[in-house]
Amino acid sequence: MKFTVLEKLFNQNPSLDDIIRDTISKKKNEDAFFVCDVNDILRKHKNWILRLPRVRPFYAVKCNSSPIVLDILSSLGIGFDCASKTEIDTMLELGVSPSDIIYANPCKTKSFISHAASMGVDYMTFDNELELYKVRQVHPNAKMVIRIRVDDSHSVCRLGLKFGADLNRVPFLLQVAKKIGVNIVGCSFHVGSGCEHTDAYKNAIADAKYVFELAEKLGFNMTLLDIGGGFPGTTQSKINFEDTAKVINESLDIHFPEYDSNGNKSKVEIIAEPGRYYVASAFTLVTNIIAKRIVPLDDENNTLASMYYLNDGVYGSFNCIIFDHVTVSPTPFPMNGDFDDRQFRLSTIWGPTCDSMDCIAQNVVLPEMNIGEWVIFREMGAYTMAAGSSFNGFHPPATKYYLPTYTVEILQSLKNWSRLYRLFEESEDEDFIEEDDSLLDTFCSDQIVDNYIHVH
Repeated sequence: MKFTVLEKLFNQNPSLDDIIRDTISKKKNEDAFFVCDVNDILRKHKNWILRLPRVRPFYAVKCNSSPIVLDILSSLGIGFDCASKTEIDTMLELGVSPSDIIYANPCKTKSFISHAASMGVDYMTFDNELELYKVRQVHPNAKMVIRIRVDDSHSVCRLGLKFGADLNRVPFLLQVAKKIGVNIVGCSFHVGSGCEHTDAYKNAIADAKYVFELAEKLGFNMTLLDIGGGFPGTTQSKINFEDTAKVINESLDIHFPEYDSNGNKSKVEIIAEPGRYYVASAFTLVTNIIAKRIVPLDDENNTLASMYYLNDGVYGSFNCIIFDHVTVSPTPFPMNGDFDDRQFRLSTIWGPTCDSMDCIAQNVVLPEMNIGEWVIFREMGAYTMAAGSSFNGFHPPATKYYLPTYTVEILQSLKNWSRLYRLFEESEDEDFIEEDDSLLDTFCSDQIVDNYIHVH
């Protein structure tokens, strides 16, 4: 594996910005790129275990399917929420057990269900009777999880418009399943992507308890509660993970206690489907100003405004503005000095394509910047690169991985380390690397573990 050694920082603890600055200074082009702080993902996992010890995460693959991210998460022993044949196959190829996958798409392609059956993926969700008939036909051994519709009015992306059975439909669906011999083993819900009110989880868990009671009266052995996603993943979220976890734990203690009154441990496994929680804050997008215009505002003072054109836009990483309703925050990135002595202007930021819809931000106040300078966007790991396209011939940004040496040591202890090593090696980009083997040999042999390196 090639490491870029930041010799000027070996007596310091370099920040992510130091890594970005060093990468830019060694680049031979102006391409946009992501920097992933791998340690941030590890910190998120540790925080999950500490805050929600009873809830096993099943990462939502659709949020960010970067191979290194998936391999790290699988090495940590979590499960995976998959929505298609491709996602299922991706995780199985990484060595994930079929029992650690839930096919959490309530309305599935028939051939995909058959494929899941052949691969041993048995857990899957549904929210209507036609899905039950379809599953019974091609996967009679499926372990079905009924997805109910809950209040998602406090979420950024409401999912109840498309998925989820109303509570008053649940008795009918359970009866249909009983009649045709489909095995119901659990209940799931989703409070909406980017949930902004912790009470949504409290009410939804209470609704799920009601479903459990109905199903058990019909003779179903209910063993799985899936509390879905919606967990905050950025510092800009209106609620924080700690408060969310507190409400969830309190609600689980009421409706799904770990031990019953006789001291018997609950048979119910509790899982969740976090996506943005794990990856949103780990990725920083670094973009370059490729063009600029000065335009007059329509006011009495003939005020001038700036238009900046970046080399990534809404058809690329910024598709999150359209699909995920994100408001991004541009941060001018100084390579030398700062921007304090520059004039500030009202500005609009555009993407690189020929489409006028490709607008990243309007009416933002920025210092006067020049073509060739850099603008970064923090906390851009969720639903960004996953849905980006190469429209107009603009390719998605590459990803660079930033690891403190102690993070490398942690990764070396994981079962997938040899494969992770190869993935890091394959992700090298000659345009982004300037290697000094002598320095590397010296510092590695001295086993300096308190300083930072970054891996390409």
